[in-house]
Amino acid sequence: MGLSFPLWTFMITLLSGSSLPAGFPGFIRRGYLTVEPAPVFRLGSDLTVYCHVLKDRDQEGLTITLELNGETVSPWKKVNSTTMMFRLFNVQIPRSTVLCKLRNHQLSLVVDGLDLHGGRPPDKPGNVLCEMTVSSDVMKCSWERGNTTHILTTYNSSLSREDGTQLLEQVQDATEVFIPRAKIHESSTQELIIKAFNLFGESWSDPLVFCVKDILIPEAPLITQLEFGNHSITALLHWKASGSSENVRADVRLRSDEGFWEVGEGTEVSEGLIQVGGLRPLTHYDFQMRVCDFPSGRTQRASSSRRLSCSRWSPSEGGKSPGKGPSQQIQVWRTFGPGAPDELTVLWKPPSPEDHSGAVQSYLILLGQEQQAMCDAASSQWSLRVPVELQELSVSAVTSYGTSPLAQVPLRLSGERGPVLRELTPAADGTSVSVTWSMPHNPNPPRSGGETLHYVMEWTGVGVQRKELQWKQVSRDQNSTSITGVAAGVRYNVSLYAVSSRGVSALSSELLYSKEQEPAYGPSILVLVHKARRILIQWEEPPVGKQRGFITFYTVYLRTLDSTGQTLSVKVPASEPRPVELTCPAGALALQLTASTSAGEGRRGDQVFSEPESPAVGLVIVMVFILTFFIAIIANMMFCSCMRERVKEKVASWGPTWLRDNLPKVGNSNAIRLLQGSGSEPSFSPYLSDPPLSPISLVSQEDRDDGYPTVHVHEPTPFLALELLEHVGYKPQIAASVPPTKQTQDQPGDVLSNEDEDECALGGLLGDFLSHLEVDSPVGLNFSSVAELLWTKTPEATALLNGGFLQVRNEEEVDSKQDETETPDPEDSCWSQETVGTGLTGGYFPQQL
Repeated sequence: MGLSFPLWTFMITLLSGSSLPAGFPGFIRRGYLTVEPAPVFRLGSDLTVYCHVLKDRDQEGLTITLELNGETVSPWKKVNSTTMMFRLFNVQIPRSTVLCKLRNHQLSLVVDGLDLHGGRPPDKPGNVLCEMTVSSDVMKCSWERGNTTHILTTYNSSLSREDGTQLLEQVQDATEVFIPRAKIHESSTQELIIKAFNLFGESWSDPLVFCVKDILIPEAPLITQLEFGNHSITALLHWKASGSSENVRADVRLRSDEGFWEVGEGTEVSEGLIQVGGLRPLTHYDFQMRVCDFPSGRTQRASSSRRLSCSRWSPSEGGKSPGKGPSQQIQVWRTFGPGAPDELTVLWKPPSPEDHSGAVQSYLILLGQEQQAMCDAASSQWSLRVPVELQELSVSAVTSYGTSPLAQVPLRLSGERGPVLRELTPAADGTSVSVTWSMPHNPNPPRSGGETLHYVMEWTGVGVQRKELQWKQVSRDQNSTSITGVAAGVRYNVSLYAVSSRGVSALSSELLYSKEQEPAYGPSILVLVHKARRILIQWEEPPVGKQRGFITFYTVYLRTLDSTGQTLSVKVPASEPRPVELTCPAGALALQLTASTSAGEGRRGDQVFSEPESPAVGLVIVMVFILTFFIAIIANMMFCSCMRERVKEKVASWGPTWLRDNLPKVGNSNAIRLLQGSGSEPSFSPYLSDPPLSPISLVSQEDRDDGYPTVHVHEPTPFLALELLEHVGYKPQIAASVPPTKQTQDQPGDVLSNEDEDECALGGLLGDFLSHLEVDSPVGLNFSSVAELLWTKTPEATALLNGGFLQVRNEEEVDSKQDETETPDPEDSCWSQETVGTGLTGGYFPQQL
């Protein structure tokens, strides 16, 4: 049964032949390769490769190298100047190529190439099986090869009788053999042995002993009709068998256009009808069937090799499955307008592509029993004003192969507490957030129909231009989910609801960032108060869209504008915008503000310049003006005698009468002054006694004209005054209302001078004239002295003057010595024309008191 020598010679020559560059046109062989033990080797062997180079002068200076599958092999040993030996250890690659080359830094020449073939000995053939039908003319026998040998392996099938007579022997490279039925004895027992062999070894299978009746199998069934169900996920196969269908089990296998044969889940609906499920819509399928039974009368040895007797697979029957309509409800949700509970927006998600085939054509919205609305297939929401009578609302998806079941939109509130958000964990890349929650403990279990159906989570960006609401529906069996489609640096408001048959629960809401970033906005500072070492500032919180994270604190930068340019920074905790008082350097400052999040500090805001507040110049000027005004008023009152006199009179009128009596001062008596000037001893008379006075004598008109000048005035005449004096007599020490003269004013303890009063009473040309008019008096009195004696402002004096005479009431007004002459100051005189005229007409009356 072995192979002949010429066959082995042919195989070795074929495997050892070179198929590399030597066969290329124009290739020049510069040597050859040899391999030990052989180019065909057993996998895992060590190989020795020799590269032999033909001598050539042009090859001097070149190095012999070897490449295995494109990788250079290190040289093992140099045999001589033209041969190099290389070693390959534990070669496990079935197909390899070696190339011998001559090369230097600039040149590479191929010497020769060779293919290496690795292989294994054949495994023992297993699971030998022979079968044929009643009507078949051949017996089919098959077996399993085992591991791949990678080299040519042949199988010899030997069929013999029980007595050892050889019936058939075939050699072929296959896993099955067909034996003519004529070679088989129907009534005797046969034995089949399969032998496998190749260059590296041989093996034999276990013998298969059988009778013809043991290998008979049912005839293959025939599929008569193929039908697809309404939902296109099932197929109905109508079939028939040539023999009896009792004690028969039908198997189905199917194959799609892009797949291999696989066993389908067949369910026998009735005799000759089987259903196959798990199909995809709009897909072409090929179906095959076979039947298996348990024939009686098998030998023990034959039945041990196989439990069932199955027919061959039937011819294929194929067809394309139709489209599938949605079988599940779509996800629906709703939102109400802010501040307008009657403004309803219905939201939905398209059906899952695995749940239907074809495209969605539209969405059907049912309002009550009769009203309905159709929305475009590209729509995902619809807004309306909720009618008062609306109690329920439902949505379904319409496809070309059917309509999904109606999904009820929850409109009512259940009044129950909702789930509580526990943890919101952003992913490291900031593209998603993991959310977990728990249901609060409810001491009162929900009434019938209050069980949770599912959860709805919604999230929307805060402070962004386009606030697009995103939401998802979560199964009631879950307590965690993840939200996707979020962006870094955007604040999101996440809310969670529980939906039950009674309605929607209260929400649980949290703010989060999928990934915080540095703020993109620098707040601007407003300086409220700036003093020498303190500054009061305020700022507005950055817009939410510019924060890009939860602000942890603010940093205030203060830079002095002097030559030092010192910069200070102060951190202020994040809180509601409020005035903040800081200690600052003296002088003008430049201020900037930054906001910081957990990701870092943002950019600085606009620079603000501020100087300390200078004193209130305007207020100081106003205060100085007011103070000056009051000082001027007080000074005017102090130095203006008329004003002073009026104030004195006004004040005196408020007090008792005795305060208004003007008592005479003894020190102002002329007699006492004369005694003091003469140097005589003081009198022992009482202090208040009057000194002796000269008698008053009358002077005739002629004498008077000779001694004194005459000033003509109209009235009153001096003679009336003399007669009055003679009538009333002399009354010394009477308090005079005429103010003291300038000489008495200078003395301490005297009453105030009448100079200021005279300024108010008389001035101008008449005052100047009278002040320079002198009268020659034997007692030294001048005209001014006479005028002072005649002037008074008391009511009594005024009455006497108006009556045509002058009453002299106080001797204080005649205090001049006879030997001195005084020229009055025009500003110190206060006269009226009527009084002056009267005094001068009357002449001089010496020692008039």
